[in-house]
Amino acid sequence: MTSLAAPTVRIEHHPQPALGIDEERPRLSWSLAEAPAGYGQGAAEVSWEITAPDGTVVNAARAVVETDEQVLVAWPGPSLAPRERAVVRVRTRDADSGVWGPLSDPVVAERGLSPAGWQARLVGPGYDEGRGLDRRAPLLRREFTLPPGPVVSDRPVEAAGSVGAASPAEDASPAEAASSTEAAGSGEVRRARLSVTAHGVAEVEINGVRVGADELIPGWTPYQDRLRVLTYDVTDLVVPGDNAIGAWLADGWFRGRLGFEGGSWDVYGSHVGLLAQLEVTTAEGTTTVVTDGSWRSTPGPLTRSSLYDGETYDARLHPTGWSEPGFDDSTWHPVVEHALDHGVLGAPDGPPVRCVEEIAPVSVTCTGPGTYLLDYGQNHSGRPRLRIPAAPAGTVVRVRHAEVLQDGAIYTRTLREAASTDEIVTAGDAVEWEPRFTVHGYRYAEVSGWPGDLAPGAVVSRVIHSDMERTGWFRCSDPDVERLHENVVWSLRSNVVDIPTDCPQRDERLGWTGDIQVFAPTAATLYDVHGFLADWLRTLASEQERFGGVAPVYAPWVPARSFWSPQQAIAAWGDVASLTPLALYGRSADHALLERQYPSATSWVDLVAGLAGPDRLWVTGLQLGDWLDPTAPPEDPIRAQTDPHLVATAYFARSAWAVARTAEILGRVDDAQRYDALAAEVRAAYRGRYLGEDPMHDTQTAHALAIAFDLLPDDDARLSAGARLAELVRAGGGTIGTGFAGTPVLTDALSSTGQTDVAYELLLGRTSPSWLATVDLGATTIWERWDSMLPDGTVNPGDMTSFNHYALGSVADWMHRVVAGLEAVEPGYRRIRVAPRPGGGLTSAASRQITPYGEASVSWEISGDELVVRFTVPVGATAEVDVLGVDPVEVGHGTYEVRAPA
Repeated sequence: MTSLAAPTVRIEHHPQPALGIDEERPRLSWSLAEAPAGYGQGAAEVSWEITAPDGTVVNAARAVVETDEQVLVAWPGPSLAPRERAVVRVRTRDADSGVWGPLSDPVVAERGLSPAGWQARLVGPGYDEGRGLDRRAPLLRREFTLPPGPVVSDRPVEAAGSVGAASPAEDASPAEAASSTEAAGSGEVRRARLSVTAHGVAEVEINGVRVGADELIPGWTPYQDRLRVLTYDVTDLVVPGDNAIGAWLADGWFRGRLGFEGGSWDVYGSHVGLLAQLEVTTAEGTTTVVTDGSWRSTPGPLTRSSLYDGETYDARLHPTGWSEPGFDDSTWHPVVEHALDHGVLGAPDGPPVRCVEEIAPVSVTCTGPGTYLLDYGQNHSGRPRLRIPAAPAGTVVRVRHAEVLQDGAIYTRTLREAASTDEIVTAGDAVEWEPRFTVHGYRYAEVSGWPGDLAPGAVVSRVIHSDMERTGWFRCSDPDVERLHENVVWSLRSNVVDIPTDCPQRDERLGWTGDIQVFAPTAATLYDVHGFLADWLRTLASEQERFGGVAPVYAPWVPARSFWSPQQAIAAWGDVASLTPLALYGRSADHALLERQYPSATSWVDLVAGLAGPDRLWVTGLQLGDWLDPTAPPEDPIRAQTDPHLVATAYFARSAWAVARTAEILGRVDDAQRYDALAAEVRAAYRGRYLGEDPMHDTQTAHALAIAFDLLPDDDARLSAGARLAELVRAGGGTIGTGFAGTPVLTDALSSTGQTDVAYELLLGRTSPSWLATVDLGATTIWERWDSMLPDGTVNPGDMTSFNHYALGSVADWMHRVVAGLEAVEPGYRRIRVAPRPGGGLTSAASRQITPYGEASVSWEISGDELVVRFTVPVGATAEVDVLGVDPVEVGHGTYEVRAPA
């Protein structure tokens, strides 16, 4: 008999340990890997121990919560004060038998500093730094002393002779299960926490050791409104007696060049700065070390540092031991204090940016003396790590990056004005070096100035992006379709460097709202993007308020030239405010996100309603429409087959509907009725204007939007639209005729109207424009336009020619839901649908997803004349099973097999 497993517990959407969080009453979620047949949760017991920074127990108790909920359950204990640490364990009870399961492993939630708790001041270099790329990135430092005594870590220790953490006793308190086996009073240092943020980007060292593995902290937000604070456990880095703390600082997004057409410098200010507060708790009390006027500063060895252009490091200028005690900083400069409103400080919602993988080149080709071409086999976001042998001091080794080759050399025109070049000037000794404050988008690298022969392992690529948890996997019998799915995954990975970007390589890398609006459902299938996007949606709302309700085309906002400025309302892009929170809710069941973003969503729809007027047709202003549809000329990406005002009005209807659903979920009955009425008026207006015979209304995108957004009067009209859409696809030779607006809904529009076979023709088509045509041309990511590379292998001459854009990869979500047949039909996957729709000659397919309730999966294969479907439903969820040829059924958790005629 299957036993009841111990829960796996999560604090809000934070990775463990959840340090420095803002939530006073963090919600809890848990999943169970297995449970007996018929199990249903009747209650959960939550036990906690809350301690102050000195280890004093503030509160220790347990509470039985009578609930069948497992996702984002309200915190049953007392509110956490700033700096307090809660260690939590959970167990569940079967509703029928009353039997309790085992306790979970402990998890940690620790509040960060409140605005009132900050003693630190924002400090920066106290000398003239120069401007632009001439600025050398500064170093800051100071020393401090702790009382003597051994350091005792509060991290878990391993049992003697074991390779993993010791299992806690069932009756152990949460804190006992999570703490060192040494008594808290046996050592002087009990806890050390570093809270840090910056104007610019920073990397901190204590006693010569880097703090954490996070990159580009604190990331990119509208700094005047919100500045993220990162909190680190540095108990193992401080020592009794003399210590030193230091920081690298660079421009980053704060004052570095941002945007295209030359970009803008100093967008948020002209001075970089560090804000840091180190609190070390000992038996004698707390020692607090803060950034203030006592720190020292100097120009560092980074003589050039830019997110777009890369970095130059002169090893000859590196001050050895600068972040260690005893270093002579007498020639350094005082720092300058800058004003900062501590009220803008807060913890991040999402995970940090980190190196998540290393890639070795698949080939190394010598192209000249000391010059090598490296192919990493995969387009990605990252930067190189070089292991350079000893060479004469002053040797310059340079690395240039590119996505594609032309004529056997790296091709950089598509980078526009981003130099994407890293350099090191050696000091004479062998050295291992990696740029600190830059990221590139590339598959190929050209290394020049290399001393001697370059071994394949000498220059690896470090894949860098926000460290989100993978949640969705797909496989099928066609390796090219699997490659397409991986291309989508890699484009997502490449464009989540702190914010959702359009591209990772050129002089742009902005948080384009239309791209993530269409891609968010796919992103949320492939990765746990909830915290990442929830954090960015805060930025969107902040910028939207700044523009009087207009959701900008990218967020954070950066001054722009040409027609991107002044900011104006643009359909599909601005609709991110109303559609993306609802899409995330479908995956996470997080009401709090909807509540927080509700003013943003309603202000957007209300603004559009005013622009459309009583006719309810949005026919004013600049519209991007079906951006980059296949007919768009290289020099005119906005020119498309579909009327842009049709696209705008369709999105107006969809957003009004989305706000009505959001209001309904939040219990705002009057608002739900009002926005439902508005949506009905817009749908009626759409039918009156756009269901005629105008060629710009009779396109793949027009019909796909009408079907997917429920703009048609009845089922007969839907089926007719689906049939006409299929005709258009086949009239085009089975190729795709849609851009950013139409592509994400194209295959769904077909499969939902009985045209699944035509949807498969599009998925499997190899004639450009198509997904597999790009695979045939060697794509390892999704392209910005269908013909970023032309059939002859040359690069499209247009400016919009990125080889790493995720929007056109939104089909991956359809692959999971329809091809493999795994779909969430209630928020948070509490109810799933198992409904595979084989076709296109595929003989097998599978989707596996990590849901809030645990792992769900569907796989099918055709064996002879029989279809065999196997699926798993996680504990706490149910499934509707809809396999063609078999009567529909509903099942609870477990693993099942269904056979049907093929």
